[in-house]
Amino acid sequence: MTFGEQPAYLRVAGDLRKKIVDGSLPPHTRLPSQARIREEYGVSDTVALEARKVLMAEGLVEGRSGSGTYVRERPVPRRVARSGYRPAGGATPFRQEQSDASVRGTWESSSEQTGAGVVIAERLAIQAGDRVMRTKYLFRENGEPMMLSTSWEPLAVTGRTPVMLPEEGPLGGMGVVERMRAIDVIVDNVTEEVGARPGLAEELHLLGGVPGHVVVVVQRTYFASGRPVETADVVIPADRYRVSYHLPVK
Repeated sequence: MTFGEQPAYLRVAGDLRKKIVDGSLPPHTRLPSQARIREEYGVSDTVALEARKVLMAEGLVEGRSGSGTYVRERPVPRRVARSGYRPAGGATPFRQEQSDASVRGTWESSSEQTGAGVVIAERLAIQAGDRVMRTKYLFRENGEPMMLSTSWEPLAVTGRTPVMLPEEGPLGGMGVVERMRAIDVIVDNVTEEVGARPGLAEELHLLGGVPGHVVVVVQRTYFASGRPVETADVVIPADRYRVSYHLPVK
């Protein structure tokens, strides 16, 4: 194979992908069988199988038990808007994660005390094993799962205070900034790092994704006078949402 020449399975996958994108193979259409691909493209069974695997890994097709492989409905990506803006009167966890005022959503959550792992301890500038409050969220938009978030707060900051549990107490259900302010911890900076990776099985189960789908991960940390007081991983299905940032100019 000369430099720049694609392997046969990628050429076959590319042609089938083009047919899916241009509508020649519309959603819910059965993908040509392995035998049909072999005959139409003049390739081996191995090449035909690998081409189908590529399309499945890309989320363009899905297997249906006992029926075959079908073209998936392609969702129109919606926007997850993020910014430094916090509305007067506080920000609920959903408003904290999705700053688009036109979006109405709900969330489920659960909190538990645990020891910080090495990675989280580094992000919070504490020792591995130090106690943290871990809170897991599942956000829904119009009833559809749209986003996961897991946050960690050092109990050295919030322990034995009215805001120790993010979803309980007088400020339960409010954002990090408001809760921290109530215990005289003034948040003055927030950082976010955005990356992508294959979704974990448990994440895709909750988000309604297909194994192998890619998720966008926003790693967020709140600081007060240089000290990390909360860090979180926000997980968003990449095939259904785009992360949009609105950064104010001062």
